[in-house]
Amino acid sequence: MRSTPFPRSGEPISKLGFGTMGFAGWFGDHEESDWIDSLLYALDRGVSFIDTARAYGNSERIVGKALRQWSGQRPYVATKIESLAGPRGWGTPVAPEDAYPPGHVRAGALRSLTELALDHVDLVQLHIWWPTWGVTGYWMDELRQLKEDGLVRHIGVSIPDHRCDMALPLVESGLIDSVQSIINIFDPLALDNLLPACQRHDVAVVARCVLDEGGLTGTLTEDTAFDEDDYRHRYFDDIVPRSVYLKKVDALRQYVPAYAGSLAALALKFVIQSPGVTTAISSMHVRAYCEENIAALEEPALPAEVFDRLRFKHRFIKNFNETKIFAE
Repeated sequence: MRSTPFPRSGEPISKLGFGTMGFAGWFGDHEESDWIDSLLYALDRGVSFIDTARAYGNSERIVGKALRQWSGQRPYVATKIESLAGPRGWGTPVAPEDAYPPGHVRAGALRSLTELALDHVDLVQLHIWWPTWGVTGYWMDELRQLKEDGLVRHIGVSIPDHRCDMALPLVESGLIDSVQSIINIFDPLALDNLLPACQRHDVAVVARCVLDEGGLTGTLTEDTAFDEDDYRHRYFDDIVPRSVYLKKVDALRQYVPAYAGSLAALALKFVIQSPGVTTAISSMHVRAYCEENIAALEEPALPAEVFDRLRFKHRFIKNFNETKIFAE
């Protein structure tokens, strides 16, 4: 498994990270035993970064249960403190006390430790952060106190939606160790300013939505149906007309199989090769997804000219918090 040093500590982190949003059951019903089997398989194959969150249902408890069955080297475990502002905090700025009232950051971290059955977490992230909060405040004090108390090793934030540049002041402050951002072929905005800034300030970058909610796997069709309570129903039907999305996906098929074994492998390799990305997390709640993603990392790297073509010629920015975007 390919790895890269975590900027502030130097420890090797696998370029592929295990995302656990699927453990919340949002992608269909699966047995908990299948989720644990998938995570243990990924660890055995060299995946050493796990990303979870309080908001992902029972994911922390399931991760903790899997880790108690794991006899190898402890992986790097990252979690996120849930915002109390709910969906409102994703679409528009909210006051910090609405998302993280005083004491909530510490209480959330302690609850995560209990669920994970760990004495410390490697990375604690705020699940949302807005630049209107500034770079200091009681919420930052609580994060830093967790580090001083030895309960967490690193602190960071997850950026809502695609507005990655809003984190630049926080990155440049030197107060955080990591930032999590959407990065994929359709939405490579982080490569413009955020990733270079993180490299300059030794801030780790956790890339998420690398397969664009599954759209970049190439398996989405006009006939693919999602349950009404599956957020992908809105993502692929309400925000963007599905016919438009599929047209954008079809334009990427010219690179397969010349430069990747599959469309999903192409998408993952693009993110992995993006300068400054520490790890790319992908939801791997079934073993087959682990196998596919790990196989992609074993393929040859994308040629520089192909990487640049993907970065600049296929941008298709979508705002999950808007009800519609223009078709073109």
